[in-house]
Amino acid sequence: MNYENLYETLQPQHKSLKESLASLQKLSKTITKETDGGDIKNLIKDLDSMAETAAVLSSALESMRAAVSGFDTKTYFESGDFARQMLDACQEKGVDVRGSAPVFEMFPYRVKLDMENQDVYVDRKKVQCMRPQSLVDTIRSGQEKLNRVSFNPAVFASELADAYDTAVLKMKRQPTADIYLSSLYKFLAPMSRFRKDYDQQSFAFDLARLYISRIDVTKSGRRFQFGPSRESNKSIRILDENGQQHFLSTICFYKQEE
Repeated sequence: MNYENLYETLQPQHKSLKESLASLQKLSKTITKETDGGDIKNLIKDLDSMAETAAVLSSALESMRAAVSGFDTKTYFESGDFARQMLDACQEKGVDVRGSAPVFEMFPYRVKLDMENQDVYVDRKKVQCMRPQSLVDTIRSGQEKLNRVSFNPAVFASELADAYDTAVLKMKRQPTADIYLSSLYKFLAPMSRFRKDYDQQSFAFDLARLYISRIDVTKSGRRFQFGPSRESNKSIRILDENGQQHFLSTICFYKQEE
């Protein structure tokens, strides 16, 4: 199965639908004018035209309904056709993707396919989309939007250092201890309403831009370095400027000895 085939089938009916609606709107204005002016002869003629147009509209609607009803969304998902076509669209549109059904990573987004209910989730948010190409376009647009946001790596490094210091105190750790980045996120965005504006995907994207910047020292002169972890669920996947993936788990800040 392929949604693009259904899409092509719907296009003629959709065009007829739009044209009929435009014609009905135009006729409605004319009929109002004729009714107000008492133009019975033209009113009868235009009412007949409106009835004919309404019939065309009804036919287009029924054709679209029949085509859509005949599209088996359950089979489309469970057969893997949706996932395969989504991956093809990613390749065609240059969107990096990792993973396998039902969970895919399209940095910094996480896409999950609910096969049972034929639903798509992007970062836990349900997206009503049965067209793989449209889903990938949405992901790519989101990535482009994130890339357009101004970013100062030095400022972000300092903000990360402040969160690190708070975490060290709250968690009663040593001043140069390795702290999980996932833990620091909670200190950067301590309240749920803050996390709504700055989610974990945005955090991962900022980490990637900091990593790409190659700076390793804050404005105050403290150095920092990222570290790995044996616990893969604690790792944050990022992409560098060449599209290569890296997994960052921890970070530590320290003062360089003279």
